[in-house]
Amino acid sequence: MSELRELYQTTILDHNKSPQNFRVPAGANRHADGHNPLCGDKVTVHLRVEDGAVRDVGFQGSGCAISTASASLMTQAVKGKPVAEVIRLFEVFHALLTTGGDAREDLGKLAVFAGVREYPMRVKCATLAWHTLRTALDGKPEVAKTE
Repeated sequence: MSELRELYQTTILDHNKSPQNFRVPAGANRHADGHNPLCGDKVTVHLRVEDGAVRDVGFQGSGCAISTASASLMTQAVKGKPVAEVIRLFEVFHALLTTGGDAREDLGKLAVFAGVREYPMRVKCATLAWHTLRTALDGKPEVAKTE
């Protein structure tokens, strides 16, 4: 088994078992719901955006291990970053999973999701929280989807 595959499995299992930022942050001022109807994953992303930056972030919901782990790692990656940088990170992560973009050095721990691209149905699981984050940042009232 390759080192990246082992890291992927360990990371997914760890973050699924003990997700980080599984909560509603105090003072959250942006929220969005996301739903992946193909597998039933549901997530709500809560943000506290101040002075053009994501000061705090949390999520709630239920889903498969990939969906939960992705949401957990996403919250760690975006917390404290300027909104413009969060949007760029969304684009880089999405490209990695959908077009094979190679930005592993920019993604840190998120790079473990590179292998998900080989399983198109799982890409939706890994990107649901990210689409929901983007919907919350944009202030859109609709439910985020992975379509």
